Amino acid sequence: MSLTVLYWVLLLVMLVGVVGAILPAVPGPSLILIAAVVWWIATGFSGFGIPTVVVIVLLVLSLGVELLAAYLGAKRFGASRWGVIGAIVGLVLGIVGLLPALPFGGPIVGLFFGPVAGAFIGEFLFRRTLELSERIWQSLRACVGIVVGTVIGKLMEFFLAIAAFVIFIIDTWPQVAP
Repeated sequence: MSLTVLYWVLLLVMLVGVVGAILPAVPGPSLILIAAVVWWIATGFSGFGIPTVVVIVLLVLSLGVELLAAYLGAKRFGASRWGVIGAIVGLVLGIVGLLPALPFGGPIVGLFFGPVAGAFIGEFLFRRTLELSERIWQSLRACVGIVVGTVIGKLMEFFLAIAAFVIFIIDTWPQVAP
């Protein structure tokens, strides 16, 4: 396979990665990083420099930004440690499909609802000294914080993925341009 064909295939993989930065259950930044590493190996690390390091840093940052944003969103909306831990447990259970989901969707549905259900249950258990209505209200606030934080985190991850993709193209284009 020629280097030019490989380059275009890897750019397509990276585009899937950019879209995956927004969509759950698609490994966005990981796909971009894997494609970039394949390119660097295929070219014998020619052109490996500061732009390459910037791409790697952006992709590593994007891996943690969603989790950090969800955590900060939950804390901003008043979630306790129990709510945050519940969201994490819900995420894990949702991904492996242990949450009862709709008859379709499996882990993808669990990925959406797992953290929200986990945050609600964790917060509800923690706030047992409150009246029922206040307890439910505080648990719902924690859920909103998780959702808002996750959406903001996904957007940040998306923009970091776009930045890494664009920097990669700018850095590597001279190697394949006619």
